[in-house]
Amino acid sequence: MPEAGQYAMNGPGSPNPDATLRRMRVQASAEQIRITVHAQQEMAEESISIVEVLEAIATARILEDYPEHQRGACCLIGGRTATERPLHIVCTTTRQLLIIITVYEPKPPKWVTPTQRRRS
Repeated sequence: MPEAGQYAMNGPGSPNPDATLRRMRVQASAEQIRITVHAQQEMAEESISIVEVLEAIATARILEDYPEHQRGACCLIGGRTATERPLHIVCTTTRQLLIIITVYEPKPPKWVTPTQRRRS
């Protein structure tokens, strides 16, 4: 798995990170999304609104890519809301709908900064 801030390119046919982000932003702005129950629970626990999720996607960059994930290609993106709240979103990268798998605010001890994981 790549470190936060890196995009893993895994040979021929690997997605272009810019194209992936563009597609995700188009899907989000067109509200072509599905939010998993897990993501809904995390959003409720951390008082994160769907508006904030959409704002974060609009400003996001790919932090980690998981093209071979057992449930399908996905990635971790990090973005900021209109109020500069940092959010992390794990979502699909190759489906017709953008599936939001989880959403959270990056905090210690796992995260040193919104884009840097604490090393173990």
